[in-house]
Amino acid sequence: MGTENQEKFPRFTPAGDAALVVEFGRSVSRVLNKRERDLDTAVRSNALPEVIATIPAYTSLLIYYKPNLAPFGALVAKLQKLLSATHDEAPPRRRWILPVCYGGEIGFDLDAIAEQLHLSAAEVVAMHAATEYMVYMIGFSPGFAYLGELPARLSIPRKSTIVTNIPPGTIQIGGVQTAISSMPMPTGWYVVGRTPVMLFDIRRQNPFLLDAGDFVRFVPIRPEEFHALAQAANRGEYAPESTTE
Repeated sequence: MGTENQEKFPRFTPAGDAALVVEFGRSVSRVLNKRERDLDTAVRSNALPEVIATIPAYTSLLIYYKPNLAPFGALVAKLQKLLSATHDEAPPRRRWILPVCYGGEIGFDLDAIAEQLHLSAAEVVAMHAATEYMVYMIGFSPGFAYLGELPARLSIPRKSTIVTNIPPGTIQIGGVQTAISSMPMPTGWYVVGRTPVMLFDIRRQNPFLLDAGDFVRFVPIRPEEFHALAQAANRGEYAPESTTE
């Protein structure tokens, strides 16, 4: 029996004197991720006066609060009531179609991935683009999206060296995840391509394009299409296709 099965979840633990973590499990799971997001939604919708901010992760929720309004134990009791009141009705889901230019100078690790996995570059692209991914969390930098799950055939350890500066929109893979950068950043993940879509744009009413629980599919495009769409996105004249169900 695994350690996670022996532990009792959800678990409430202090994170300093003005924050706590609600942990739902230790494995990457869409079920656990949904439970964490349901609690986050409940906390926000109930506008608890003692709560300052919530930060969702894969399977845990960090909550900053005001201890003078509610000590740790009192807040835990409120959160437990919210958990018992949550139900399994699925909220509306957004599905995004994001164009991606794979390989070449933009996706400079594509050939290396193909060689290590004993696939052709075209097979890597086809498998990566054929999968519908769920956004597990936003973090690391504003708008940076962690997506899963990567097809098992594309699972690859992260690189041993770091690239110091990749541009926004870079599509990366590492382990069982794929991710999209939102601003210039270093990475140790493998770079397979780039989308012209701006995940973080302060000109929008909501600067973050994606949110946890969204679904994403990638559509391969040619380099000339990428550059044309990137110019339009920089002018604020391009938005990707999405549906809500």
